[in-house]
Amino acid sequence: MLVPQEWATCGGGGGGGMGGMGGGVSQETYPVPWKLIQPQDPPVSQGLVVYWFPSSQTEIEKSSLRFSRTLSVYSQQCVTMGIADFRTNVGKQFVSGDTPPVAVLAQPDGKVIGKAQNNKGFLKVEQVEKLLETEMKSREDNVKHQMDAAKEKVKSGDSQGAIQIYRAVYDQKCMFPGKAKDAAKELKKLGVTVAEVPDAPILDRRLNAEIQRVMRNGLKAENAAKYLEAERLYTQAHNMDPADPAPLRYLGELYRHHIGDWDKARSTFNAILNMPADPMSRAVALHGLGKMTIHEGEFKKGLELMEASVREYPLALAYRNLAVYWNSEGDAAKTDYYVQKALAIDPRDPYNLVFAAAFMAGNGRGDEALKIARENETLLPASYNLAAIFAQAGQKEEALSLLKRHFFEYERYEAVRSKEMMEARVDAVFASLREDPQFVALTSGADGKLPVPMSAPRPAGNQ
Repeated sequence: MLVPQEWATCGGGGGGGMGGMGGGVSQETYPVPWKLIQPQDPPVSQGLVVYWFPSSQTEIEKSSLRFSRTLSVYSQQCVTMGIADFRTNVGKQFVSGDTPPVAVLAQPDGKVIGKAQNNKGFLKVEQVEKLLETEMKSREDNVKHQMDAAKEKVKSGDSQGAIQIYRAVYDQKCMFPGKAKDAAKELKKLGVTVAEVPDAPILDRRLNAEIQRVMRNGLKAENAAKYLEAERLYTQAHNMDPADPAPLRYLGELYRHHIGDWDKARSTFNAILNMPADPMSRAVALHGLGKMTIHEGEFKKGLELMEASVREYPLALAYRNLAVYWNSEGDAAKTDYYVQKALAIDPRDPYNLVFAAAFMAGNGRGDEALKIARENETLLPASYNLAAIFAQAGQKEEALSLLKRHFFEYERYEAVRSKEMMEARVDAVFASLREDPQFVALTSGADGKLPVPMSAPRPAGNQ
């Protein structure tokens, strides 16, 4: 079972941009961070769990449950989004006797709160949103009653009783940050200081729709290489709801991958990690920081950040860069492992195939790699990997032509171009060209960073 991602297709080993998820295909900006439920996973200990039991792989790929700002925002409020096969033990526990697709809302202890049943074989995202929203509102009403009870305690002079109730509300800050923030204020009045609670994200339906509209327009501008317009729109969406990590995720990737302003990228990714954020946004932030850290020469620290990224949420973007890293280290087994992890996200995606072919070319499968390259040679964002295939196959002129296309047609900012030229200079896939005068001239704008020992070149992959 695979949850498709509209994953990064740009450039060489890593790719990026489009919130860390985009390939210029989808205009959706709020993919739900569904995670495959595995038997070895630690049990969920708090909040709620939404289990999605699809009927087939085809349903997963076409389902409206893949995208929803409502579900994405709730996933940062202690609501786990899990996907599972209805034939597994988890499926037998929750949907025995039901016809999939089915969505189940449950407590961590397994108690079922409600189900969204399919209608003529289809399960709509609106059904799941309503199921979750209804329960969250019911629970928030209970929290409101607790707040009212605490106020009555204060009026009657029972400060300790009020403090106890306010603390109980405050402890629910993950699910109900707005009420927890109010409780923190009341505790302060009673002489009790607690840590500050971040603002709650906006889930008002009208504003929800408007934020999504602005984000879609931002992605449309980014896909059209109108990066400053995309920056303006993503910033607008962020200002509309500062508690939503998604606009920051798109901004961070825009700065890192397209514009090359790594100071802004770093501060943006750190902002995500310092706020309540969904697993996908955290994973993109960790990956972005890891990529920049590797480029700056701190290889072990950068690797640890990228490994933390895939533990948080499995991104094809991070798997690709892990494959590039281990290829640079000469570890064929780890390289192939991460290539296959990335390829499994969508084995039919042409960009994914080109990425895998770049490693085939260096492992005795040159003819197969060249066939894939020639079938996809018009894909501008894949120019770096295409060049890698031709370089390893000994076809210098084609490799140089594609690298030139990547540097001067695909990339728009010198800050990015200079970093990628440096990465190409130390990338193992271009080892055959390293001393070639044409290659040296083509990469003459390299920024001079990414220090590596002469005995062990360590490319970070293209951004």
